[in-house]
Amino acid sequence: MPSIRDAVVVGAGPNGLTAAVELARRGFSVEVFEARDTVGGGARTEELTLPGFRHDPCSAVHPTGANSPAFNRMPLHEYGLEWLHPELCLANPFPDGTSAVLSRSVTETALSLGPRDAGTYRRMVEPFLERWEELAEDFMGMGSWFNGRLPRNPVLLARFGLQALQPISWLNRRFRDEKARALMAGMGAHVIAPFSTPGVSGAALCFALSAHGQGWPLARGGSQAVSDALAGYLRANGGVIHTGTEVKRLDELPPARAYIFDTSPRALTRIAGLGNAYDGFRYGASVFKIDYALDGPVPWTSPEARRAGAVHIGPTAGAMGTALKDAVSGRAPERPFLITAQPTLVDPGRAPEGKHVFWAYGHVPNGWEGDATDAVERQLERFAPGFRDLVLARATAGPPQLAARNANYVGGDFAAGAVDGLQFLIRPKLTTLPYGTAHPAVFICSSSTPPGPGVHGMSGHHAARAVWRRLRRQD
Repeated sequence: MPSIRDAVVVGAGPNGLTAAVELARRGFSVEVFEARDTVGGGARTEELTLPGFRHDPCSAVHPTGANSPAFNRMPLHEYGLEWLHPELCLANPFPDGTSAVLSRSVTETALSLGPRDAGTYRRMVEPFLERWEELAEDFMGMGSWFNGRLPRNPVLLARFGLQALQPISWLNRRFRDEKARALMAGMGAHVIAPFSTPGVSGAALCFALSAHGQGWPLARGGSQAVSDALAGYLRANGGVIHTGTEVKRLDELPPARAYIFDTSPRALTRIAGLGNAYDGFRYGASVFKIDYALDGPVPWTSPEARRAGAVHIGPTAGAMGTALKDAVSGRAPERPFLITAQPTLVDPGRAPEGKHVFWAYGHVPNGWEGDATDAVERQLERFAPGFRDLVLARATAGPPQLAARNANYVGGDFAAGAVDGLQFLIRPKLTTLPYGTAHPAVFICSSSTPPGPGVHGMSGHHAARAVWRRLRRQD
């Protein structure tokens, strides 16, 4: 008779690996099965363009990773993870060559917003910054509430929630000038929801506080380093990883006391035979992403943009809102709002000497099959004239290609489910335990569960807690 594992995990993205680590280091036997030839999910690094140019096909900048309570309790540095910090976390350039910036310094950030809004910004973030680690534990740890753990500081969390639950359009009424509004709107736009959506301010505030608390770092060598560190720590604790193994049915897996899926709800229902359990789960808009091999650094007209790990191109909150509204309602924006990353500013080893890697994406409708290359590059040229002259090679990926890279990105939705309406907080459906399913031995730990998208492992952490509570009751 084959031995029965304590847990089998399907999918080796950051959440699946985190769930496996949390169980393995508590003495449970764990095996992980990954369809692709390498671990990583949304945290991979590959040569997408030319030899020697190391690109992140999905995420590159990791504010939620640096602030993750799960990651910060693991010795991931011993397994090769090193965070690199750019001079500025974020720049939002304007046509006149100036920028609003997000710095690790509250003062530097506030001063970039102009004299009429500097004080407002400070009053918005400083009450929470002194207790940011505690607040991050509660905000990113919302999944633990379903496992019987109450917030560490419910009063602080409630004060934060009064602002966080507002639409970004409401929060921005506190500012008088465009730079502050654009900075906050750009951060809120990461959730790919209209600015009238309740809760978007929470994402913007968390990104701002993350910058002032721990920064917006990149992983040396690329995002693959995050996944490789988790995999190394898992193996050190006795976990086993199988790559190149696609799971199509539950009975293809070895016998186990619990099965944990780092997959989309749609894939989970198909593999585990759960019928229509998640038919109400909605997927959101997608992006058109371009990875570039460049002959030199991006020629931004803004000096601040040349120092920032991430650059937002709108430039105004109004322009960003229009682009997002178009994408969510099914139209490809003529002037997309762009989120860009410049890894080689702090990690020059990711490209040949003197060369650079760079990526940019703009929002498009779910499943869109068009080509937004020209629209993206026209936006880049507005703020970095001569950009096209530096392009050595480009790798483009619209929604179909993103979905092919990662099966969790249904229709190209890399948030693994729309982050709006009730799905902002209630994912993947209304239930007392979002990580459990109708099958008592089957659990879900992907970004489709709280606290949602990002390379932070917290969904895996919370799912693992639900599993080990169940396993302990069986012992």
